[in-house]
Amino acid sequence: MKIICIGRNYRDHIAEFDGGPLPAEPLFFLKPDTALLRNNDPFYIPDFTQEVHYECELVVRIDRLARHIAPRFAHRLYAEVGLGIDFTARDLQREAIANGWPWERAKGFDYSAAVAPQFVPVAELGDIRQLHFTLEINGEVRQRGYTGDMIFGVDELLSHVSRYITYRTGDLFFTGTPAGAGPVERGDVLRATLEGRELLNFEIR
Repeated sequence: MKIICIGRNYRDHIAEFDGGPLPAEPLFFLKPDTALLRNNDPFYIPDFTQEVHYECELVVRIDRLARHIAPRFAHRLYAEVGLGIDFTARDLQREAIANGWPWERAKGFDYSAAVAPQFVPVAELGDIRQLHFTLEINGEVRQRGYTGDMIFGVDELLSHVSRYITYRTGDLFFTGTPAGAGPVERGDVLRATLEGRELLNFEIR
């Protein structure tokens, strides 16, 4: 099982992050399976960073072996979606960007990919291009996501990445984060909903 993550897929997040140009094609990176944080277990801030940021994202669970999939067939790769948090050591990421280094230290560390314990059938949610999700911290809304605002839609993303990487059953695909990403602190409680359904609710320690 692997975790595939998309970067820079919402215009407003690009503007708040570095204001750089929009990507001409999807940008992706990987997290190891040891990055998984399951079952709404608490997230412990690691000692090698002073600035961990949350990034709430729609997550697609791949349910078949596939490669080189055309966009019109990409919907056959999944039946359920959920939510996840891409935790990022932002201070390490800035250092990596400044020096032209890879991002693994900042993105792939243990338990940096929180995934909801439940996935929801797409058939129950409706059009995957029109889904809403929300992240609250301590009861305050910090992120509002709408898949219609994605630069590259879910099926386009899945098709593009399949040119380079073979999918296996159980792979998780993070589709990018909207505006509002920011730091977490010990004691924070993160709660995320997808079309009004609570999928994530856990504490930062």
